[in-house]
Amino acid sequence: MIVVTGATGNVGRPLVAALTAAGERVTAVTRSTPSHDLPDGARHVRADLADPSTLGAAVTGADALFLLPAGELLAGGAPAAEVLEVARSGGVRRVTLLSSQVTGTRPQAPAHGRLREFEEAVRSSGLDWTILRPGGFASNAYAWAETVRTRRTVHAPFAEVPLPVVDPADIGEVAAATLREEGHAGQTYELTGPVGVTPRAQAQEIAGALGEEVRFVELSREQAREHMARFMPEPVVEGPLDILGEPLPSEQRVAPDVEKLLGRPAGSFTAWATRNAAAFR
Repeated sequence: MIVVTGATGNVGRPLVAALTAAGERVTAVTRSTPSHDLPDGARHVRADLADPSTLGAAVTGADALFLLPAGELLAGGAPAAEVLEVARSGGVRRVTLLSSQVTGTRPQAPAHGRLREFEEAVRSSGLDWTILRPGGFASNAYAWAETVRTRRTVHAPFAEVPLPVVDPADIGEVAAATLREEGHAGQTYELTGPVGVTPRAQAQEIAGALGEEVRFVELSREQAREHMARFMPEPVVEGPLDILGEPLPSEQRVAPDVEKLLGRPAGSFTAWATRNAAAFR
């Protein structure tokens, strides 16, 4: 049995699909009831990683765990070590943690303190561990969906700064490989897309997927800061802005790990936009 936390998200959904398609039994863990049916071979358990005691029913008798710290858990909740102890006590012997590229490229970034804590916890857990460090997600473009649907417009800063954003479906496939196969214990994989793509180019790709013109309006850094502060704590806003506007060479580098693990090139933003065009119609 493989337990997948965050099972209905951008990574969790393709991961559950990949595991069940391979014949694995899956426990899909979410904090609320899923809004869609799970694939055959998957059962649902409600649990909240911020309260590790709720995770016991999901991990009892399981062999492996996909651990996705997200949302409120990144700002608080129980110590990461407690989550790992509940998993170990339930029988889990292999864990794959979804972390972030930034924990490696900017090890002092305030917004990623909890992810660094989770990385240390899995390394110290006594389990066979694998850490995935993706760069920016292609699915971050969903933030533009409303203005594309209503005004055929994208508003974003740093129009000409390219980053090799990664398709969450690729992250899911990589996670499935690390959970099912031998040879990944003690490894940290960096996951990116196949080429750097600018925000302006992403808007053009969405336009191509829709078959309609999409206008790009570049925001200033101050305008972007004001927008992000509506849903992010003020002290951590500058970090994402720095990555988007002044990325380090290591954050613009195309990493080889997706192709190495999957035996094919990483998926492009073009392919992601085509597959998800309905969200922007």
